[in-house]
Amino acid sequence: MLSIALKMLTGNRGKYFAIVSSLAFTSFVMTQQPATFMGIMARTYSFLTDTGRVDLWVMDPKVQFVDDIKPMQDTKLYAVRGVEGVEWAVPLYKGSIRARLDNGTFQNCVLVGLDDASLIGGPARMVEGQLADLRRSESIIVDIDGATNRLARTVNGERVPLAVGDVVELNDHRATVVGLSQASASFQSLPIVYTTYSRAKAFVPAERKLLSFILVKLRPGEDAHAVAQRIRATTGLAAYTWDEFRNLTLHYFLKNTGILINFGLSITLAFLIGAAIAGQTFYAFTLENLRHFGVLKALGAGNWTLAWMVLLQAVVAGGTGYGLGASAVALFSNFVIGANFRFLLIWQIPAAVLAMVLLVCVTTALLSIRRVVRLEPAVVFKS
Repeated sequence: MLSIALKMLTGNRGKYFAIVSSLAFTSFVMTQQPATFMGIMARTYSFLTDTGRVDLWVMDPKVQFVDDIKPMQDTKLYAVRGVEGVEWAVPLYKGSIRARLDNGTFQNCVLVGLDDASLIGGPARMVEGQLADLRRSESIIVDIDGATNRLARTVNGERVPLAVGDVVELNDHRATVVGLSQASASFQSLPIVYTTYSRAKAFVPAERKLLSFILVKLRPGEDAHAVAQRIRATTGLAAYTWDEFRNLTLHYFLKNTGILINFGLSITLAFLIGAAIAGQTFYAFTLENLRHFGVLKALGAGNWTLAWMVLLQAVVAGGTGYGLGASAVALFSNFVIGANFRFLLIWQIPAAVLAMVLLVCVTTALLSIRRVVRLEPAVVFKS
């Protein structure tokens, strides 16, 4: 009987294609949009990802997200080092600087100044060169995307990527590229330039406050939240764990931008439109096949058997549509993803989409089963 149900489903190719294509469209949009949303959200805290998981991030208490820099005095570093439970604390500078290109134009960059002694907070993935090369005179490390695109030089009318050994002018200061790093795509998509903390202070205009963050390592056995509370009480600064700082950044962007609303509307509309088309088409398909179900019922098929047949048809159509939609997302990600487009497809997204597609199919099947169960076999013999 189940094989007959499948033959009934695929026999009308037009109806079957309409059901599967609508579910495939629904699955595609409901998978692609959340994955794109997660990719954009990951960009907001990409600096945290590249810096690494230190135990605590210490900053001005009015900082709202990772790019909201509120500079502190360098003396705050020594105050944090004196807090009980802190094994070591190092400075980190993050700010904006202008790079002058060989054609005379300027390009804004993100300048990151690392602790001179330890270079903690530097890029974890080096494409060329070594992080220790930053200890050379006037040295910088540039992320590979920035070096290839926005900081590329023009030679004989062609764009030539910035390479190790090239000299860059940063805010009227000479800097030599000693390495290329692989950095995560940032929300602003600006080139990222790494140097030492003291050199970063020399590159930027002189100010009374230049310290952006303090990276803290705890002593073994210390509780991060307890030490963070001591730092707040002793210095008046804010102290967050890596996860807390990431969540603070995400909360800011979700609350103060329309990203969540825009993607939420797209996903909701895709689900409603796809569900309506697929549900209506499958329901019409069942009504058209009522005479066939009537014949089976007249031949002795029970209501449970007919119900399982309808449910099998719905699940097969839903599974096929979901599979096609998920495959389309995989192809889309391979062909479209680049430096300015990021996917973050966590396993919860396709699992949730599969559950929603099956919910649509089962709900429609239940509505169709009601008509099949109430069907009188005598309807087959009516003229």
